[in-house]
Amino acid sequence: MFNSTEIKFSVKSFRCSGPVKFTIEWHLKYHTCHNDYPDLEERSQKHELRVDEDFCGYLKNIDCWKTKNENLDCNSDLQVFPSLNNKELTSSKNISDQEGSMDVVARTQRDGFHIFIVSIKTEKTDASWNLNVSLSMMGPHGYISASDWPLMIFYMVMCIVYILYGVLWLMWSACYWKDILRIQFWIAAVIFLGMLEKAVFYSEYQNINNTGLSTQGLLIFAELISAIKRTLARLLVIIVSLGYGIVKPRLGTVMHRVIGLGLLYFIFAAIEGVMRVIGGSKHLGVVLGDIILAVIDSIFVWFISFTFLAQTMKTLRLRKNTVKFSLYRHFTNTLIFAVLASIVFMVWTTKTFRIAKCQSDWMELWVEDAFWSFLFSLILIVIMFLWRPSANNQRYAFMPLIDDSDDEVEEFMVTSENLTEGIKLRASKTVSNGTAKPATSDNFEIMTRSEMAEKMFSSEKIM
Repeated sequence: MFNSTEIKFSVKSFRCSGPVKFTIEWHLKYHTCHNDYPDLEERSQKHELRVDEDFCGYLKNIDCWKTKNENLDCNSDLQVFPSLNNKELTSSKNISDQEGSMDVVARTQRDGFHIFIVSIKTEKTDASWNLNVSLSMMGPHGYISASDWPLMIFYMVMCIVYILYGVLWLMWSACYWKDILRIQFWIAAVIFLGMLEKAVFYSEYQNINNTGLSTQGLLIFAELISAIKRTLARLLVIIVSLGYGIVKPRLGTVMHRVIGLGLLYFIFAAIEGVMRVIGGSKHLGVVLGDIILAVIDSIFVWFISFTFLAQTMKTLRLRKNTVKFSLYRHFTNTLIFAVLASIVFMVWTTKTFRIAKCQSDWMELWVEDAFWSFLFSLILIVIMFLWRPSANNQRYAFMPLIDDSDDEVEEFMVTSENLTEGIKLRASKTVSNGTAKPATSDNFEIMTRSEMAEKMFSSEKIM
């Protein structure tokens, strides 16, 4: 939570079957390492912590404050609890003088991780009562947490960036719409999905910030849009590496395999995203989905991309097509940079958030989610620049008369040589007296048919 975050604790309804006295107690504790007590909630649910146990004594930290109100009567008209009297937790102003702050029971004094624990118990264990309360935490920027607020700003900035991408691509396409390549339609689709994904995520975070409530349906929709965008982005990298529209006019059966790989990635990406919304980031389905997606990314996508990319560049080098070869060389350098950046980032996140004994860098948690979107936006802008619509668009398009000219010339020369040798062998005919007699058209035709019959007969014997 941010500094000066107000913790509001109000009563929604309070019903008792008879006169009941109860005691309410709450604790607020700041801790530097957010992984100090990962099992606190689990132990509380299992009742391993006794109801009369001092939580501040259990947490063993001086930055822990508590208050206790005893002998409170059950009252259906009760709306708020008495606020904390601890001066360290309240501001210099009187809480009762602040409009709309009657339900504020505590305020944080610094940025960081906090634990807020509420304990309610009655004198008689067999007493019948029903208490419905509302707990909210509102900081200087709204209801959003301090760790998620940078992520909301990031999605807003990325949404603006993708809008600029779309406007730029639309302007390029409008200027040179007669020379649009097939690969450029794929790029336009990726830009549109990226813009939609960032807009949906930003709207969800903004909704949380304004209302304090998360809309699960909107989150699931955002995760599905993200899965589609990531799938299409990886397919774009693969078909670019295959030379679609640049070296090959069509991919044939390879396209079916590429689509199958994309469908496989989308299924696991969608499952992983939905399970993260429903069950949390530590759910078993999320962990398995992350592992499978990592395998598909590292082995299939990147390995296949670099393998096909090497074959495409080899083909362009043999054909001495310097324009397209330079294009793919820049694209290869971009992918190499992306792989190296991914490796460095994974090492950093493992060291900072996985194996660190004290995970105190809470201000950097948002980077773990934002990095991959930012990295792909860099790859996308490079692809946009390299394959942008221009007046020289057709220089990058597949042209059979030029791209296959070397192969056709070589094949034509071999065929011509064989045909010439055959004509020379049949140009003359030796008669019985040993003199050469020029072959007529009839003799040439008869000789050709006889040779063909002999060759067919010999081939049948061999078989």
